[in-house]
Amino acid sequence: MVTKIFLTGATGYIGGSIIQRLLSHPNAKSFEITALVRNPDKAKLLESFGVKPIIGSHSDTDKLEALAAQSNVVFTVADCDDVAAAKAILAGHKKRHAETGEVPILIHTSGTGVISDNAAGKFASDVIYSDLDIPLIESLPPSAPHRPVDILVSEAGKEGYVRTHIILPSTIYGIAKGPLYDKGVSNPHSMQVPALIKASWDRGQGGMVGEGKNIWPCVHIDEIVDLYIVLYDAATANPNTPSGREGFYFGESDHYLMYDLVKTVAKVLVELGRGKSEEPTTFTDEEMQKYFGGSAYLGSNSRCKAERSRAIGWKTTKSVKDMLASIKPETEGLIANGRISDAVISSRDRY
Repeated sequence: MVTKIFLTGATGYIGGSIIQRLLSHPNAKSFEITALVRNPDKAKLLESFGVKPIIGSHSDTDKLEALAAQSNVVFTVADCDDVAAAKAILAGHKKRHAETGEVPILIHTSGTGVISDNAAGKFASDVIYSDLDIPLIESLPPSAPHRPVDILVSEAGKEGYVRTHIILPSTIYGIAKGPLYDKGVSNPHSMQVPALIKASWDRGQGGMVGEGKNIWPCVHIDEIVDLYIVLYDAATANPNTPSGREGFYFGESDHYLMYDLVKTVAKVLVELGRGKSEEPTTFTDEEMQKYFGGSAYLGSNSRCKAERSRAIGWKTTKSVKDMLASIKPETEGLIANGRISDAVISSRDRY
């Protein structure tokens, strides 16, 4: 039996890794993988890996709806704040259910930014969310980052025409590796850590929001992709895998103090002859505007426990130590890829 899988974000950091894992999955021979791609050249490369590319973007809502309607499983790994795209994909799921009676599966990517606060680097919060504590998650305001789409997806799952599962990665670190990255199909770099490195590089000194007293969870790229595959396997094997209202899965392996991260960035910059001191300094208001569009997300707290994720079999072994050890290779990788000179961080690099 063929399993039709549709994925958005194939040329991205997480999406490329998911496709690689699907292509090497034990059931890969039964998969028919389709990916929405904007770049025709990358589409051709994807095709050479056995993936069916469809040229288009999130703005092509008709295509999104049609592709979702044709699929048993959909992975959304692109812009998690695009309400129109989410509605189109859900409409496709509803159409498939109405026409075939099948309840398709949606694995949607959100982020732990949804539980972030306004600490501005001044304090560490003692509020820790669990993906088993649904009432606490549902207490988040609709205006919280990523929340509008999360609500749409969760509500669709409650309606019953699609089984919805929302993965919420935290700070993902590590350079993604594999054939799609070697060929230049997918982006090997994450968002949060490179954003901090780029800004610090440009100012010639490790920088932080406020005093860097805030705390975030982290997870290595390989381990967060493990979660997608563990969840895929669980959802396809067992229709009772928590979904809908209960379908939230945090991706965290450890927590880090922001000061420790920015201190490591400052040290690496000194080692590379770019930084003035191993002691990070606070971003000015002007720098916050220049590098992050005025957003203080790097000063927020986002604390969580991936209890539901681990309950379905997800395992992690990496810690903050691994994250801090990744900063120098990440910086050198950004330099090698010609990205370090682009210090003005785009909105797509904000978490």
